[in-house]
Amino acid sequence: MTDWNPTLYSKFEAERMRAARDLLAEVPLASAGLIYDLGCGPGNSAELLLRRFPDARTIGLDTSDAMLAHARIRAPKAKFVKQDIAGWAPGADDRPDLIFANAALQFLPDHDRLFPRLMSYLAPGGALAAQMPNTARESSHALMRMVAAEGPWSSRLVPIAKTQPLIAGYEDYYDWLRPQASRVDVWTTTYVHPLDGPHSIADWFAGSTLQPFLERLDDDERCEFLARYRNGLKEAYPVQPDGRTLFAYPRLFIVAVKAAA
Repeated sequence: MTDWNPTLYSKFEAERMRAARDLLAEVPLASAGLIYDLGCGPGNSAELLLRRFPDARTIGLDTSDAMLAHARIRAPKAKFVKQDIAGWAPGADDRPDLIFANAALQFLPDHDRLFPRLMSYLAPGGALAAQMPNTARESSHALMRMVAAEGPWSSRLVPIAKTQPLIAGYEDYYDWLRPQASRVDVWTTTYVHPLDGPHSIADWFAGSTLQPFLERLDDDERCEFLARYRNGLKEAYPVQPDGRTLFAYPRLFIVAVKAAA
């Protein structure tokens, strides 16, 4: 559990990729020479970007060796680099036409500084496109915090729960980006995914948001944590008459275009 699990992450690829496709569809670029894919994961977003911009030099960044190994196989035309996006900056001579971040920036703090900094890297007329799960108030995440606080692991996990960055309001992102932008689009979408029971919600997050909690537990603790989490999900997400569970997943979308020089 010291690395992300690409297989588990990709189990819900069809659901996850709806947001990536919706984000890219709103990028108002006819072409792109250089694209950075921040938090590229197993290469699904890079594959999508290359389909839209086949001639672009596309560079994916991630800290997970397992994710990067999958990405290099999946999108061989792209270049993939192991790097923490928290401190990333392009090369001195690189002015990206597109910075794309699909469900990645929510893991980083200080968005009031992060988003203007990313905008500053763009070429004039370039675009910053990001979408972030806006789930802090959802039952799925409230249960994570509750299980972290109530178990024998609380001294290790409560600090993790407290440091999980919160997504700001849409008006904040507009204000932070507007000084450098000719256009800022911000919108929210709540996707409702019919899943195969509440246990599927646990599987969804085991491949992503639960990772910082699980990696601090031993094998027995991990099993106990997930058992408590799954039991809580059964109450919060009832099964429908057809056997499916409706999983509501809100996301915040941002597309900002850099003003011409």
